[in-house]
Formats: sequence, C-alpha cells, structure tokens
Amino acid sequence: MINALNSGADVFMADLEDSSAPTWSNMLAGQVNLRDAVRRTIEWDDAETGKAYRLNERTATLIVRPRGLHLVERHLVIDGKPIAASLVDAGLFLHHNAAPLIQRGSGPYLYLPKLESHLEARLWNEVLAHVERALALPNGSVKVTVLIETIAAAFEMDEILYELRDRIVGLNCGRWDYIFSFIKYQAADPRAVLPDRSQVTMEQPCMRAYAQLAIKTCHRRGAHAIGGMAAQIPIKNDPAANQRALDKVRADKLREVRDGHDGTWVAHPGLVPVAREIFEAHMSSANQLDRLREDVHVTAEDLLRVPTGTRTEEGLRQNVRVGVQYIEAWLRGIGCVPLYHLMEDAATAEISRAQVWQWIHHAARLDDTGATVTADLLESILDDEIERLTKELGRQRIATGRFSQARALFFELATANTLADFLTSAAYRQLDDSPPIVIA
Repeated sequence: MINALNSGADVFMADLEDSSAPTWSNMLAGQVNLRDAVRRTIEWDDAETGKAYRLNERTATLIVRPRGLHLVERHLVIDGKPIAASLVDAGLFLHHNAAPLIQRGSGPYLYLPKLESHLEARLWNEVLAHVERALALPNGSVKVTVLIETIAAAFEMDEILYELRDRIVGLNCGRWDYIFSFIKYQAADPRAVLPDRSQVTMEQPCMRAYAQLAIKTCHRRGAHAIGGMAAQIPIKNDPAANQRALDKVRADKLREVRDGHDGTWVAHPGLVPVAREIFEAHMSSANQLDRLREDVHVTAEDLLRVPTGTRTEEGLRQNVRVGVQYIEAWLRGIGCVPLYHLMEDAATAEISRAQVWQWIHHAARLDDTGATVTADLLESILDDEIERLTKELGRQRIATGRFSQARALFFELATANTLADFLTSAAYRQLDDSPPIVIA
C-alpha cells in the first residue's frame, strides 16, 4: 500500500474485491491499513532487507473498491444470515475514515464493481445517503466511480449515472470482467462461442463499441470516462520481452486517449510513467469532457457482436494453466498473482474457467488440431499442465500447496451443467478461515 500511494499515480485503488482473497484476516488487515494510510501513520520496516517504507509528502488519492453485491461476509452473521460483503467493506471504511478524509481536504471515494442495472446503482445511492446521515456528513460527500464491467450495465449507462447523480465521478471500462460477462450472459447461445482469450482484445468491434459508448455517454452527462486496466507488468532480466510488454501498454493507452478517455489504469507501479507520458502528450487539459463523440453510434447489435478469431489447443491450455494457478493462490489467501508476465486477478480467472465451460458445453472444435473440446480432453490437459507446473515449480511446492483442490474446483466449474455465476462464490466455502462472529 505504501509503494502504491508513493507510485506517482494520481489515484491508488485499494482493492478489497477481485485482487483480494476474502479471508477474514485479509479483510481486517486491509481495513487497518486503510485507516493507517488515511492518518498517514502507515509504515513498514523490512527486517530481511533493512528497508524502511514511509509515505511521501505527496501521495496518490485513495479510493476503495468494496466487494460486489453478489458476495457475502460469512464472518459477520445477523439473525442467522451472513451480511452482504459490500456493505461490510464500505461501512467499515466510511465509518472509520470518511470524516478524517474530509478534514484532510480529500474525501471518501468508492469504486463500485459488478453493477448490472440502474436498480443496483439506486441501492448503492440509498446506502451511501444513509451513511452520510448516520455520520453527519454533507449530502453527496461520498463520491463514487462505477465500473461498467457487465454487458447488462453497458445497456444502462445513462440510467446508472442518473441514479448516482449526486455523487458520481465517472464510469470505468472494466474490460476483463466485461469479457467474462459477455460469455456468461450468452452462455446458452452456440453462436456466441469466443475465440482464444488472448484474441479478445479492445480492438474487437464489440469491445470498441463498448468503450466508445462509455466515453460518449459520460461526456454527454459531464462525467469522466476512465479507460481499462493494462495487465502487463515489467519483465526483469529480459530487455526484449520487457520492451514488447511496454509497447503493448503504450498502444493500449494511445488508443484510449485518442478515443477520448479522461484517464486510465495500470496493473503495476512500474507502468505509471508509461501511461502518464502517453496521456500528457495527447491530452492538453485535465480531461476531455469537451469531446462529446457525437460521431459514435452504437447499437445493441454492436455490443453483442461476437469476437472473431481462432480456438487453439494452446489457448485451452493457457486457460487451464492460469485458472488452476490462480485458484490455488486464492485458496491460500492471495488474490493478485503475476503469471506469465501478466497480472491475474479474479476477473481474468473467471474468463479462463468460463471460456473452457463454454467450449465444452457447445462442443467447440479447436482450429489447429481439429479436436472437440470435451470433459475427457480437459481431464487429459489438466494432467499435462499439473505435470508441467510440477517441473516449473517443484514437486514440493505442488505437494504442499492447494493444487489438488484447485484442479478439482476448476474441473467442476468447467464441466457443470450450468455456468456458475462467480468463481469466487463457489470457492469461498473452501477458504481456510476463522469462525463467524454472530450478532443477535
């Protein structure tokens, strides 16, 4: 958290959602760190390296992403029912930090994930209005940015902005969950089977339509349109590979700023200078709200156009390799994992397992081998990939980790009769954790 606040970015998003595994200790430690960061008392002395970590005089503005409305916090139980995790996260953060943030000249800022309709936006607005009354805060002092990361929300951007009109700052294109949502909402349609995950880029027509519609909608309403997350991370000890990664980030950010986005995200502090350089070179003021993009005309058909490309055995293997490793780390309490030079979180793991489910469910044929994707083929590939990971990571790591559980869960989700709504909900019951706190 100290490094993120000191990164040189304008904003640091402290993530209690897709980059966190929601063990009770993780969630409480996160809230403690948020409290200490707001009061500027957060510090860390590394006994192994001798390094001392302290906040710079100037730090990034803090925003917090609570868990989505679909998740529960099983460690807080009222009348026999677990509390909605989003309300726990937002409530604790605002209770402890809203007033101190306002006193420091900042404010309580939230980053709201997974919304699917204006009704969910209305619910959030009612919750936050209640918080303001309960904490004697000025009306509208809790500000929010909303992730447009479900295909349903893409059809209701105007309505979401309206429901949160007293506190909305902008909308953000959450590309990874959006791809997952694209699969989920059209799971039963054999015409909507996607190509390899790596081929579903922001250059695909449906993704271009989604991003440009967000810009047009936001700017028409005076809200900011924020671009998506570049998943690349710096690659040490391989200058050529590192340069290729940086070139991808530059191209991604150049597309965003030219389209009219007002800001963007990166997955690693080392990429902050790259994104800043691109946006400062092509954006002459603090935002691009004057670019109304009246040239953009997006239809429902544009948003629902299926990405084109090929399905390959390597694409299938990559989904398995990434999905199993991410689930294994998540079950150990780690929610953000660098794999193969990309930063993987729950959203990218959702794509991996949902895409394999889609290919099996619709008996998709691989373009390079001609094989039909089946549960038996997945079983064989799981065997191969676990053996590969054993060679890469060592037999001891595989034996002492939670790979057998991760493999079983991935297979269960990918071969189920219906596509599970969320990987994190299905895996939550397997997290090792403390007993619940019961509130009468």
